[in-house]
Amino acid sequence: MRVDGSLADRKGKAVAATCKSSKKDKRRNKKAKSETVVQRLFDTCKSVFADCGPDIVPSQEDIERLRAILDAMKPEDVGLTPKLQYFRNVSEGTPLITYLCLHQCPKFSICIFCLPKDAVIPLHNHPGMTVFGKILFGSMHIKSYDWVDDPQNSNETIRNADGARLAKVKTDDVFKAPCETSILYPAAGGNMHRFTAVTSCAVLDVLGPPYSKSEGRDCTYYKDLPYSSSSGDAVLVAGEHEGYAWLKEMEGQPDDCIAVPREYRGPKIVGH
Repeated sequence: MRVDGSLADRKGKAVAATCKSSKKDKRRNKKAKSETVVQRLFDTCKSVFADCGPDIVPSQEDIERLRAILDAMKPEDVGLTPKLQYFRNVSEGTPLITYLCLHQCPKFSICIFCLPKDAVIPLHNHPGMTVFGKILFGSMHIKSYDWVDDPQNSNETIRNADGARLAKVKTDDVFKAPCETSILYPAAGGNMHRFTAVTSCAVLDVLGPPYSKSEGRDCTYYKDLPYSSSSGDAVLVAGEHEGYAWLKEMEGQPDDCIAVPREYRGPKIVGH
């Protein structure tokens, strides 16, 4: 059978293009298989927080994308095991918390807190931030609050005579890995929280944007006081104060909060 030359050329080019496409697909699949979980986490964070900033929450679609990766993460994905020294009380007194920074840029940060049993991260806030928290292993008690807005001025919170601000409890429970990723927002979801290690545990945090003292996003610590302890005017109807507390701002970081930075030694992140 005679084949027209131009037709043969076109067929040859089509076959060549198909081969090239097949090779690209194989390289893409190979890359996907070799890509680490922590690399996917970084790449997703980079996309999710690209157009975000203080008080700007990612879209629900982006939140779910990032949550899905975090929900599936395990300690080994970041090179951790409960047997590491980070998770043992090596001396008497306040348990030392280890802080591992995986990445930090103006848009977001990824870090891990390693807590021995009974270690406490005191009650603190996350100004203008959206924060994803994933317990990688162990059990942790989390108590969190959100501010109560003044009904006469939604831009103001309610204060008592001592300057403490009224807050409502969002979470007060023990969480054990594996569990879903928690998410807090600039004005909801438990923006102020305290962590207490029921067992040795590790929690991975993604903050968007990260703390920045120069940009007015410094970390503030609080002491929570029972609602009934206030000498100020009553603002809640009797019997409705359950689940409320006054949060008194502390000066600086509490003396018993000791976090020691250590080098992250898990799978490397490319491009950060």
